[in-house]
Amino acid sequence: MTLDPAFEAHLASGVTTVCRCWLLTRRDGTRYGFTDHDEDILFDAVRFRAETGISAGALQQSTGLSVDNAEAVGALSSIALTEADIEAGRFDGAEVLAWLVNWANPEERALVFRGTLGEIRRAGGAFHAELRGLTEALNTPVGGAYQKQCAAILGDARCGVDLSDPAFSVEAAVVAVEARKLLVFEPFEGFAEGWFEAGMVRVITGAAAGLAGVIRMDRAREHGREIALWQALAAAVEPGDLVRLEAGCDKRFDTCKAKFGNHLNFRGFPHIPGEDWLMSYPSSGEVLDGGKLVP
Repeated sequence: MTLDPAFEAHLASGVTTVCRCWLLTRRDGTRYGFTDHDEDILFDAVRFRAETGISAGALQQSTGLSVDNAEAVGALSSIALTEADIEAGRFDGAEVLAWLVNWANPEERALVFRGTLGEIRRAGGAFHAELRGLTEALNTPVGGAYQKQCAAILGDARCGVDLSDPAFSVEAAVVAVEARKLLVFEPFEGFAEGWFEAGMVRVITGAAAGLAGVIRMDRAREHGREIALWQALAAAVEPGDLVRLEAGCDKRFDTCKAKFGNHLNFRGFPHIPGEDWLMSYPSSGEVLDGGKLVP
């Protein structure tokens, strides 16, 4: 940690006026500032609020590639972190910056931690948030696997399919909801039954705006369309809320070609021999040259 000379001199004076400030930036871009001082602090165009009662545990930092970590504790309130937002996962993976600040002169400060939010526990109107350092990302598996199915995610850079194309997505208002898992809509024109299975539901308006779920079933019924999710949405969806439905892909080559016309970007290996080849043996009556198997 490199200190500004003026701040270093302040810390060395023996009589200090320091506090901690945290900046949380959610994945949707929303920012929250907190401080353990008894008054709000303003710098970098962010107001770090004091009324949340937030405080910090010990910060563990080390050299090398071991993960730095810390913990922040605070009160749940309507103006800061709410239990509903935490339950909905809106703070999962949020970026965290923490400073040691001279509250008498906020320009004198030092960045002491940068990372992301980890596990958040809630109890008794308060939260305990684990702060994970930048080296936590090194725990993520890297690499690919040779497999028959496509390894890309539908719509990502490797896939190349444009999900904003009206042929692959539609926005519609919810007519009815059951247990946050079954959404009912008016009939869709131009989309066959099952078109959205394995696709995504993305909520645009309402209390669940910004949340998404994976579609388990897409079924046409006499007076509408039913979309069932694998897992209930973390916030309530009400009739009238607008959602976006995106087509699903089962990762097979035939689907990539017939449904999306995107087989030139297919990121799998459809002609890899199956597990039955482990039990194969030489035979003069068959051609076993590693080529495509013809039934």
